[in-house]
Amino acid sequence: MSSTFTIGTEFIATPTSPPTSPAPATPPTPPQPATLVLLDARKFNRHTFWCGQSGSGKTYALGVVLEQLLLHTHLPIVIFDPNADFVRLAEPRPDAPVEAAAMIQDADIRIFHSTGKQTPRLHARYVDLSVASKAAVLHLDPIADAEEFNVLLHVDEDLRTADPVSYIRGLRSSEDPGRAKLATRIDNLQALEWKLWSLGGSSVTEQIDERPAATVLDLGGFDHPAEAQTAALAVLEHLWNHREAREPVLLVLDEAHNFCPPNPVSPIEHALTRQIVQIAAEGRKFGLWLFLSTQRPTKIHPNVLSQCDNLGVMKISTPRDLVELADVFGYAPESLLRQSPTFVQGQALFAGGFVERPTLVRVASRVTEEGGSDVRVPL
Repeated sequence: MSSTFTIGTEFIATPTSPPTSPAPATPPTPPQPATLVLLDARKFNRHTFWCGQSGSGKTYALGVVLEQLLLHTHLPIVIFDPNADFVRLAEPRPDAPVEAAAMIQDADIRIFHSTGKQTPRLHARYVDLSVASKAAVLHLDPIADAEEFNVLLHVDEDLRTADPVSYIRGLRSSEDPGRAKLATRIDNLQALEWKLWSLGGSSVTEQIDERPAATVLDLGGFDHPAEAQTAALAVLEHLWNHREAREPVLLVLDEAHNFCPPNPVSPIEHALTRQIVQIAAEGRKFGLWLFLSTQRPTKIHPNVLSQCDNLGVMKISTPRDLVELADVFGYAPESLLRQSPTFVQGQALFAGGFVERPTLVRVASRVTEEGGSDVRVPL
């Protein structure tokens, strides 16, 4: 397999302001052959940031990159997919190149669903979470809720391995008032009734441990807004706890502002953001590499953003966001960043370690089907 892959062709951006005086007439320039733009697959061992406003083609272009990584590397990919955009990653398009389509069909791509009756289901085990994460699910503060937190900290081994129903039953059967209070809290929050929990069955982390080529976690179909974040927390915490194995994996957080906002609010958001900040700061040496995609850089925690060595920018019209990108990503020339408002759908600026030089790119076509393309207006 090659260490580089084609991501698209180079283009020249439209000037952001017209010339001050009319240019002299010149004969038309004959069309030039398209210059291919290559990304270095070896440089995905650094964190990557990907951004573009709605309608810029950001998710489509992200799919192009992930497909090429599947085709040209053995790097396992875990995709946290809030909008079901990648649930068809295993389905080649009818017009896809024959060889690429065959390779995608042969790849071990596993999709785990949270929507409708599709299977396999995305499940995690509550009992596998750390004490701090369990406390976040239950809105427990170690000081304000000291008695209940202490029960959670010292719960018996038989309860730590129980399914949620047996877990609550075990708490209620005790004469300890702290356990009774914790059981009442769990009942009131209905936190152990989430569709996410496996009820004693298997967890998606066991599938990820097998390191398939790609694992897609469809997060958009849960009833409770905290379920998607808790699912992500369960996976990231598990991978962090097993980081000493140094088995590389690319962690793709689409709509990353849902996972590591600059100002987390809920206990789950705080726990998840802390885990991602830790992976951003220390994960590279263990083979835990982030690929963050969002609409605006200001919606991502700064301690995560500052750790990214690869950058992809599609159309962004907000001056504040362009200033933020210039401040954080010094390797991206401001002259090229200023062209971003003129980009049309599918055009991007790539800069950083994974490209030879900062380059304006027209992204190539997808090999696989999109899962969440726009709904058309009926005419």
